[in-house]
Amino acid sequence: MKISALMVPNPITITEKASISEAIELMKLNSIRHLPVVSERGNTLKGFVTLADLKQGLIPSMVGDLSLQDLMIKNPITVDPDDDIERAAQLIYKYKIGGMPVIKSNVVVGIITESDILRAFIDMMGILSASSRIDVVIQDSPDAFKKALQIIHDQGGEIINVGQTTQGGRKRVFYFRLTPCKTSIIKTALEKNGFQVVDAMD
Repeated sequence: MKISALMVPNPITITEKASISEAIELMKLNSIRHLPVVSERGNTLKGFVTLADLKQGLIPSMVGDLSLQDLMIKNPITVDPDDDIERAAQLIYKYKIGGMPVIKSNVVVGIITESDILRAFIDMMGILSASSRIDVVIQDSPDAFKKALQIIHDQGGEIINVGQTTQGGRKRVFYFRLTPCKTSIIKTALEKNGFQVVDAMD
């Protein structure tokens, strides 16, 4: 999935000449926590500010000459709308940031946040839709995985998606999300064939 499919296009921005109080008011009015700072002409990216940073700088700006340019991140981490969503997720996780501008030729075309990525993950995993799940420990080999798939299919399980985590060594836990069904029959069949079922949820 490309970032362009998930980002907020044409995001609200503020110019570098604006005041800190103006930026805070703009965020509050639009219920947002991130704001790209752009040039007065051309929407060229100049920086990026968060509501938390602005609130910290509000009082000092009232008694001194602290400006929006002083608080903004001048070289923010950015992504391209044609990048894969995985890249945005990796950057947000690695740098512990809440969001970032999406730019094309240094012009702001969107914004993507951790909430957008979480929503995509929930959609892809089908977490909010009616479903069943069965978690199975499988040896790290194509034959073992194919065998588990066949058993689930033979017992009437219809797979929506599959996730996995490494358990250590040559074993992995696979999370099979299924259309709503009785998982007890599938669990029994898997265990009869030597698979360890960690959890099952109708």
